[in-house]
Amino acid sequence: MSDKLSSAPMNFIREMIEEDIRTGRFGGRVHTRFPPEPNGYLHIGHAKAFTIDFGIAELYGGKCNLRFDDTNPVKEDIEYVESIKEDIRWMGFDWEDREFYASDYYEQLYQYAIQLIKKGKAYVCDLSVEEIREYRGTLTEPGRNSPYRERSVEENLDLFSRMRAGEFPDGARTLRAKIDMASPNLNMRDPVMYRIIHTSHHRTGDQWCIYPMYDFAHGLCDSIEGITHSLCSLEYEDHRPLYDWFLDELGVYHPRQIEFARLNMTYTVMSKRKLRKLVSEGYVDGWDDPRMPTLSGMRRRGYTPQAIRNFLDRIGVSKTNSMIDVELLEHSVREDLEMRAPRAMAVLDPIPLVIETYPEGQVEEFDIPIYTQDPNCKETRIVPFSRVIYIEREDFMENPPKKFFRLAPGSEVRLMNAYYVTCTDVVKNEKGEIVEIHCRHDPESRGGMSPDGRRVQGTIHWVSAQHAVPAQINLYEHLFNVPNPEDTEEDKDFTANIAAQSKFVLTNCMLEPELAHAKLGTTYQFLRKGYFCLDLDSKPGRLIFNRTISLRDSWSKIQAKNQPN
Repeated sequence: MSDKLSSAPMNFIREMIEEDIRTGRFGGRVHTRFPPEPNGYLHIGHAKAFTIDFGIAELYGGKCNLRFDDTNPVKEDIEYVESIKEDIRWMGFDWEDREFYASDYYEQLYQYAIQLIKKGKAYVCDLSVEEIREYRGTLTEPGRNSPYRERSVEENLDLFSRMRAGEFPDGARTLRAKIDMASPNLNMRDPVMYRIIHTSHHRTGDQWCIYPMYDFAHGLCDSIEGITHSLCSLEYEDHRPLYDWFLDELGVYHPRQIEFARLNMTYTVMSKRKLRKLVSEGYVDGWDDPRMPTLSGMRRRGYTPQAIRNFLDRIGVSKTNSMIDVELLEHSVREDLEMRAPRAMAVLDPIPLVIETYPEGQVEEFDIPIYTQDPNCKETRIVPFSRVIYIEREDFMENPPKKFFRLAPGSEVRLMNAYYVTCTDVVKNEKGEIVEIHCRHDPESRGGMSPDGRRVQGTIHWVSAQHAVPAQINLYEHLFNVPNPEDTEEDKDFTANIAAQSKFVLTNCMLEPELAHAKLGTTYQFLRKGYFCLDLDSKPGRLIFNRTISLRDSWSKIQAKNQPN
């Protein structure tokens, strides 16, 4: 057994695959696939799925295909295809030369449908979508046979050929499998195999006007590609008998379908249909909005692929659906960024602090570490210091309560990596608001330590006013105000639980000059404030940063609270 196999956590999927390897099923091969529908952007639930698909293949020295199940041209677009590929690569996976599309197999799927018609296992039905639903029955009542169910093979072949030729309008006819309208599994009650859609396809153009349904195409595409283990989420467990039925009736190569629990997370919706609604109705600023659970949104927010993969490793693979606390994801992000993120100073709500004892016009430079948590990193950055600096407005109180250890009249604090300062005065405007703070400094405390050994309890960050770089900073909170957004009153949908405000824009922030050279894809820790990254819309002279996450780690507190004494 390889070191990788022995160190990887065991789960029920691995147990089933290893049993197949032991018995020689599939000749010992492991060949998986990730089959997204290109009708939206990938979210973190998809990341769980393709991490399993690619991870299992890698673990057993196998292969993993990327196959786009592009069977519905109405909702699909090349934009989604490209975004899906970008997200998978960003997460660290590679499908090499194995990029396929269900549309690659349209002719073969059509011929499979012809075979089922000839076997008397498929028929053309004239019922409308609503009538098919009505005839299907319920969980407690059997369905009724379509009046078109007993059409002859010859008539079905003729009608199906004419469907392909474009003789009939959308919705006029469908091709259905002839199985069992009394089956306790509703998926087996003569499911639709083909429907008529006169819409151009993003790859095949107007070559086809009939398109296979997902349940028909999915298993057959797996078969064509020689997939050994078709790994999918738990909602497809009830579809497995249909998956098997098509393969068995056609007598073709038969992969093994294995289902696992999908990812459900608090304060989040994972349905692509619901995410599409958030985008189309303007609740968010697009698929890559940092409040979205999409991988592009998380990337824009500053999450790293390593943090997401660490989170997915933590939650593991299960056969039972559950709700994962979003704070576990946030903990994984903080844990990863704590060691990775370069440090910098930024003042989000600035107020000028004038150091009266510091010479006018003088500028000195402090050499400050970039990665304060990585002992192997010796990199530093140059931070300028001058007579007027900005500090956070909340770091000063004129009449502070007890245990306020920041700046107040007569109190002394440390300016991070710079000097001790003592507040001497404040300047107010006509409204009585403080607009400027005055102080004196101790020149002997350069670097933030006093030679006489005295200590101060407060340390605050700062930015030189003369050298400050202005920026806009976007602060994000949860998009939903309840842990389960689906929990609504009967006459409302999930959008009723959208938070009144989940994005806050700060327009007068001041950053240390090093951040003028910030790079896309790098997340920084703004000392004492949280983790932030450069936004895609940022431009030279108009910097925009998104808050990735705050420094507060609720999950660590939850874990500590649950630990035994």
